[in-house]
Amino acid sequence: MKIQILTSKNSWLNSNKKFFIKRKGIWKNVKIINNHKRIKKNTDITAILSYYNIIPEKFFKYSKHNLVVHESDLPKGRGFSPLYWQIINGANKVTFSLFECSKKMDSGKIYIKRKFIFPHSFTYDEIKRKQLASALELIKTFIKNFKKKKIRSSIQKGKATYYKKIPKNLSKININKSIISQINIIRTRDNQKFPSYFFYKKRKYYLKLFTE
Repeated sequence: MKIQILTSKNSWLNSNKKFFIKRKGIWKNVKIINNHKRIKKNTDITAILSYYNIIPEKFFKYSKHNLVVHESDLPKGRGFSPLYWQIINGANKVTFSLFECSKKMDSGKIYIKRKFIFPHSFTYDEIKRKQLASALELIKTFIKNFKKKKIRSSIQKGKATYYKKIPKNLSKININKSIISQINIIRTRDNQKFPSYFFYKKRKYYLKLFTE
């Protein structure tokens, strides 16, 4: 089988690929590429994870299946950062959907849906690790079904809902409110790229979260 994962150079998966994809079993011959122009023709499966560029439609024809994992119970929760919106809103059990990439955003046929637990104590790095490990688990299941020729799909049914991009000012903490009332925002912020912050007496303070 010819299998490849397409992810951006600066994606979290790409910087942690040795941790997530151990070179044995199903993943032994999987190639990780960082540009859609490197997708080879006659590929069996191309999994698209954390890839931030638009892929011209012609490249979808190079693979039998172009897989995407979206962290919502599609068609509910299409759009941007569904996992983080749900955690911010208090969820700890999140449905992941593995589907076929299509022209319209997050509208392709569904292959697998599975629920995963994200404890309320998880911080950003823990959430990312769980997110990517869960996505790879779904892809692994699909590969096994593909080998056994037991792939089943279903068309998305129901009214679609959409998440917007997370605004930059979401990281701003209100010092007049309690920490506990804002903890889901704080723990979904990246300490390096977009940490929580607040203003006090005309100064900006960054709030970074560490656990033991």
